[in-house]
Amino acid sequence: MIIALASPRIASALDEGLDKIKLFLSEASARGAEIVCFPEAYLPGLRGQDFEVLPFDRAHQERALEAVAQWARTYAVATILGMERLTEVGRQIVAFVIDAQGQIQGYQTKNQLDPTEDRFYVPGHSRRLFEIKGIKFGVVICHEGWRYPETVRWAAVRGAKIVFHPHHTGSDREGVRLTQWGSGPYYEKAMTNRSMENTIYFASVNYALRFQESATSLIAPSGRCQAYLPYGQEGVLVQAINVEEATGLLAARYAPERYQEFRLE
Repeated sequence: MIIALASPRIASALDEGLDKIKLFLSEASARGAEIVCFPEAYLPGLRGQDFEVLPFDRAHQERALEAVAQWARTYAVATILGMERLTEVGRQIVAFVIDAQGQIQGYQTKNQLDPTEDRFYVPGHSRRLFEIKGIKFGVVICHEGWRYPETVRWAAVRGAKIVFHPHHTGSDREGVRLTQWGSGPYYEKAMTNRSMENTIYFASVNYALRFQESATSLIAPSGRCQAYLPYGQEGVLVQAINVEEATGLLAARYAPERYQEFRLE
């Protein structure tokens, strides 16, 4: 299977963001990709950061979904689109999954919010597995994958060969310019752990930022970084994965029945 991880810059307008999605879908399709993943909340942008988030209401949401579904069909490439979902109880961070026929398979909510996000979003309460061309995969969104490894394990024990991880770390205004993959204090090491502890692929997708704290990266089931995009570089990372290597061995050995609370008899 060939996957693509799309790293755009922060969009300054909805039309700009949609144009970038169309461009990256076209490029990924031309390079043989069967599925493309975009960063967390790409439309309209992640709230609480150091940039202005685009206006985004239900009409914007419907327009964006309709357009991206049409392009997924046009370019015959499945799409994982990070965006907001407006509900009666508030805004959610979600990743919509659209198949290569332009049909929306569903969405995964962000269920474990970063503490700084509580004032902007409401969490989801369920997880689901997706399937494209017979290959099962899961989606965990940013903070979930960094701090709650059980979200990745949830998909892996149910047969996921790969977990996609749309996220946002870093800034366009200030920070440290990373130059060597894995030299940061935490994030890229966490990517490696999520892969190794489950024996699956882990595909982590960031924005292109001047001061990125983690690279858009594909981690093999062995924990090896198979490929990544250079820090700050906008583009599409296209890679082939060998699903036979994603055995899920360690995930399959997870035995929750062995975690019963000890009680004196």
